[in-house]
Amino acid sequence: MAAPLSAHTQIFPPLKNDLVIRAAKGLRTERVPVWVMRQAGRYLPEYKEAKGDTKFFDTCKNPSLVCELTIQPVKRFNVDAAIIFSDILVIPLALGLTVLNDPGEGPVYADPIKCPDDLKRLNPNFDIVEELGYVYEAITMTRMKLDGKVPLFGFTGAPWTLMKFMIENVSAGPNPNKARRFLVEHPEASHQLLTIIKDALVRHLVQQIKAGAQIVQVFDSFAGELGPILFSKFELPVLKHIAREVKEKLKAIDIEPVPMIIFAKDAHFAIEDLSHAGYDVVGLDWGAQPMHARKLAGNNVTLQGNMDPVMLYAPKDEIRKGVKEMLAKFGTQRYIANLGHGILKDTDPDNLGVFVDAVHSYSEDMNAVL
Repeated sequence: MAAPLSAHTQIFPPLKNDLVIRAAKGLRTERVPVWVMRQAGRYLPEYKEAKGDTKFFDTCKNPSLVCELTIQPVKRFNVDAAIIFSDILVIPLALGLTVLNDPGEGPVYADPIKCPDDLKRLNPNFDIVEELGYVYEAITMTRMKLDGKVPLFGFTGAPWTLMKFMIENVSAGPNPNKARRFLVEHPEASHQLLTIIKDALVRHLVQQIKAGAQIVQVFDSFAGELGPILFSKFELPVLKHIAREVKEKLKAIDIEPVPMIIFAKDAHFAIEDLSHAGYDVVGLDWGAQPMHARKLAGNNVTLQGNMDPVMLYAPKDEIRKGVKEMLAKFGTQRYIANLGHGILKDTDPDNLGVFVDAVHSYSEDMNAVL
């Protein structure tokens, strides 16, 4: 694949709505910014129309289509950010695993990791532009077409979450003990695999930022399965390395580091540790208690979250009530509103609009009396 357009060679339109960026940096915002995980996706009829019968991974590799899908929710809702349409599972593919099925259609990989010797099949030194250039091309294209309306997110999966997929082939039927068993039976190989993944993720995030991503999120979707002991031993160190190394590599090439978010689902035991892990924002799932999380995290990081995605099935008045209660607990500063996980695929889009508008209107009212 040809090298993607670089942010260095582009003159991007000025950013008109920087609420998410300001909130992530701890700067004052006139209203609470809001976006939702998986906001570009299957719940939107226009997504289904644009994607048609194109396979999922083929969609991810089509920069023009990715650009269209990323911008769809920005056109429909008053969200304060766009997130590039992609998938966390592109990293194992770049490392050398081969596709068997699209996610959700059976086992994703034809050759999952089963034993320490399987790590020899991986290629840690893959050419990142050759393998993942379609992501970076889509980011630059989307950044231009957004015309500065809102900032653009890049993202990646976290090392443990990708390790779990690579071992358990999750779409084949989750077995939460299989990857955890690998950790305790093969600790040296586990550290090696997590480091291989970490190094790939650092390169991927840096390339996304070079291409034009203005903020990035690391998704640790299965963090809670580890519990405090395994999380602290295996995952927390590599998460810290990601935050530090991305910023160091950007500074080395004279690019200003962008805000970074860590979202570790169900890892409520790690909120305090994550708030000192080098990230600007700690994302919370719907099981976390906002006021307790703030007490643990302190005031040096921004919090993001955390309405239960099923609340978007509720009557519109109940959605507004839930937003009001959520804002009362989080406050309006050092806070980014979101769901506690990705929006569910059969959600009524109109209900998401109610959620977004309620965040803006209620937070503006709250700020007016501060």
